[in-house]
Amino acid sequence: MADTFDSLEARAPEQRERELMARLPQLVARAKAAAGWSRILKDVNATDINSRAALATLPVTRKSDLHALQEQHAPFGGLNTTPVGQLARVYMSPGPIFDPEGRGADWWRFARPLYAAGARAGGLLQNCFSYHFTPAAFMVEGGAARLGCAVIPAGSGQTEMQVQAIHALRPDTYVGTPSFLKIIIEKAQEMGVEISSIKRALVSAEALPESLRTWFAEHGIPQVLQAYASADVGSIAYETRSGDVRDPGMVLDEDVILEIVRPGSGDPVPAGEVGEVVLTVFNPDYPLIRFATGDLSAILTDAPPSACGRTNTRIKGWLGRADQTTKVRGMFVHPSQVHDIARRHPEIVKARLVVSGQIAQEAMTLHCEVVDAASASASAAGIVESIRKLTKLRGEVQFVAVGSLPNDGKVIADVRDYQ
Repeated sequence: MADTFDSLEARAPEQRERELMARLPQLVARAKAAAGWSRILKDVNATDINSRAALATLPVTRKSDLHALQEQHAPFGGLNTTPVGQLARVYMSPGPIFDPEGRGADWWRFARPLYAAGARAGGLLQNCFSYHFTPAAFMVEGGAARLGCAVIPAGSGQTEMQVQAIHALRPDTYVGTPSFLKIIIEKAQEMGVEISSIKRALVSAEALPESLRTWFAEHGIPQVLQAYASADVGSIAYETRSGDVRDPGMVLDEDVILEIVRPGSGDPVPAGEVGEVVLTVFNPDYPLIRFATGDLSAILTDAPPSACGRTNTRIKGWLGRADQTTKVRGMFVHPSQVHDIARRHPEIVKARLVVSGQIAQEAMTLHCEVVDAASASASAAGIVESIRKLTKLRGEVQFVAVGSLPNDGKVIADVRDYQ
């Protein structure tokens, strides 16, 4: 029997897609009321943006752009549709980057990942995300309140007190980073204190290797699931279970539209190919339109329908960072430049710039997937010239068969010998 947070998670995929696309024009119109989005989307007619194809024509706004945008138009780059004084909280991350939180219930949409991890009304969570300047702890607070769970606002650090709180208050769920959960368990063993009330955990903000997941199971916590979230977007995707079996990948949140694009561009890649995560988020206070997170992931194309009942798209989770900018002979080379070279030459199906050799003696070779290497060779000189014009550096070209390049999202591969 399906065990979903609500009926939205169990919608037929065609119904979900239809309803998301129907909401898009209103989202774009609301965003254009904000000064920042008005500049970014100045030539866009909101009523025209009612399909994925139309969405893909809009410019990408990158997370890496936020600092400059916010310096020009404090504090949120003009991307907020709710005035600062009407928000609930304002956060500051390194950079500094400022993020808002509105007053709506479960504003970060964190009830869904908590529910998927096993949290239920009447439960008690030990919240070990930081309450200092950043929103992670408050994401948990909002989701727990919506579920009807109580929260121990433990924050991070003070490991002995963490152990004492678990022993005395008997929370059933840990929420925080996986590394800190391991530290707590090891401290409890050192202190000789029993903390067996913790039966499940929702972890985020760090990678969770399978070896560590196995370690948790061996130490009495068999249900450890991950959430993928950010301070800009809130919940993006989360792991689920069907009974005692963990489902493949992570299921998307119901209020985001996901695109996987080629790093350095806004062009969607074929389903299953690794690329940069770009999100459109239905948030009334801080709408995000084609927001490039800088993270790499891919859509799961071969996952069978999950017995948990959730029908949304599943992704492989976090697969690294998309920003592969590198410096060659004193010049920065960006993924967007590789993309621009490929766009100049339509015979290139996919391109990957490989930087090899030693510092100060490196070589650049653009590996190009082409349908017919023999006929493409006639354009080799033109591609070499494009490399020189766009990067101001010399480079060579190598043609390979379609499908030959690794499916890892890399547009620039730095394989230099740094020894």
